Amino acid sequence: MYHNILVPISFDAERDTSASLKLAQLLATPEAKITLLHVVEHIPDYAISYMPTEYLTEARKAIQTELDNLAAQIPNARGVVVEGHSGRTILDWTDANKPDLIVMASHRPGMQDLLLGSTTNHVVRHAKCAVHVVR
Repeated sequence: MYHNILVPISFDAERDTSASLKLAQLLATPEAKITLLHVVEHIPDYAISYMPTEYLTEARKAIQTELDNLAAQIPNARGVVVEGHSGRTILDWTDANKPDLIVMASHRPGMQDLLLGSTTNHVVRHAKCAVHVVR
């Protein structure tokens, strides 16, 4: 049983977070902290200049609301939104917050994943705690 669990959340259409959330609850002690983490990727300066000025603020608020709604269904859960590169930022967050388990969803790998790598692959290879991957 785990006391501090991180569940990275991706809102991509092909990702189903329900299995990750259920597993995190099953593996948690009754008093465990569960953090739902979403990483907002940096938008290049050349692209952001074409977007409305309030776009990032509104997008971040909408993501936080979604995370809060998911967290409300799980005891001792909270949603956190951070900015950066997904794999590296998840690992940085784990270094700072010391979870004892990461539960991640993974999609079916395609050719691009074999050539470029994936967030889940990066976290599995470099995390300093247990990582459980759910498909």
